[in-house]
Amino acid sequence: MVKVARQLGAGSRGSSMEVVNTHCAGLDVHKKTVVACVITPEFKAVRTFSTMTSGLLELADWLGESQVTQVAMESTGVFWKPVYNLLEGLDFTLLVVNAKHIKAVPGRKTDVKDAEWIADLLRHGLLQGSYIPDRSQRELRELVRYRRNLIRQRAQVVNRIQQVLEGANIKLSSVATDITGASGREMLKALAEGDDDPQHLAALAKGRLRNKGLELVQALKGMMGPHQRMLLQSQLRHLDFLAQEIAQLDQEVEQRMGPFEEAIQAADAVPGIGLRAAEEILAELGTDMSRFPTEGHLASWAKVCPGNNESAGKRKNGHTGHGNPWLRSALVEAAWGAARTKGSYLSAQYHRLAARRGAKRAILAVAHSILVIIYHLLRDGTTYRDLGGNYFDERNRQATVRRAARRIETLGYKVTLQAV
Repeated sequence: MVKVARQLGAGSRGSSMEVVNTHCAGLDVHKKTVVACVITPEFKAVRTFSTMTSGLLELADWLGESQVTQVAMESTGVFWKPVYNLLEGLDFTLLVVNAKHIKAVPGRKTDVKDAEWIADLLRHGLLQGSYIPDRSQRELRELVRYRRNLIRQRAQVVNRIQQVLEGANIKLSSVATDITGASGREMLKALAEGDDDPQHLAALAKGRLRNKGLELVQALKGMMGPHQRMLLQSQLRHLDFLAQEIAQLDQEVEQRMGPFEEAIQAADAVPGIGLRAAEEILAELGTDMSRFPTEGHLASWAKVCPGNNESAGKRKNGHTGHGNPWLRSALVEAAWGAARTKGSYLSAQYHRLAARRGAKRAILAVAHSILVIIYHLLRDGTTYRDLGGNYFDERNRQATVRRAARRIETLGYKVTLQAV
């Protein structure tokens, strides 16, 4: 353990800015160590602790003995989490700060100077903490995010199955929309067990897929070797394992989502949002919108709105930046679903913007709109009412009529308008 202390007297050099927090500490967190700098009106001290539980308990005791009231640390990877877990609930105001916001001036850089810089910024009230949910919501986040990873792994396994089938000249995906559906699983199981008869395999079809009997016979005629059967058997076992794990996580998430039942029902009414998407969005956001003064603050935090980049009166490229990737992924996925919902406002918004700005920018704008809708649903406790697919036409009827008439006239016709 390293210890550095210095008494602060009248002759010591200090900043001329106003001191907002008199007893504060800055933590420079690493994988194995955490460097803590405490600044009070009486002294300034720097000590290094281990990130093991015993070392973090010593850190908590030292901060308490120093009568620290404000503690700030960088959000470095996942290394801040054990420190936060141990200091949470104690007599400190704990801030986790974006490392980008407290980057020191380039030059002499050490861990001690980093801790001193964080403590000095906190002392003068120049730091703003990131949104850190309570422990129960953090646990819910971990479960939902892990489930999302398993769902992605499941999609990867399905793609590998498709590659094996293509290598065996079996074109099941050209006929069946989902090769892992009820019919597809029966066929894949039979193929893995050595059944090569296309007629028998096609007879395993269920539901509407039975109407494609001749196409199925042609698609299931291939040359599957022993190694491909072994691969297919392994992949089907992996698929069953992932399905079982996802089902268990679904039960756990559903149980923990009990307090959010009304919010889930409200979000589920928005086009493009299903039960699983609503759970993912609420796990990332929570239900308390008071921490975001406006929907603009929430969109900026989630990074689903253009960034500000203006100089000399010219607006430059405003990239959205890197926000919460889990929330953004759920919103974009919901936006694609909303864009395909006929007769809805969000679908009309997508097609209106995609024609001018492209599909990707349009879908991010729809994701932004979905986030704003959810913000008002959670803050105001209202229900969703769709504006309709003709909202933009009805908003300015005369301009819409003139535009349509102008397009017809450019084709060589004379247009006479008469109200019905």
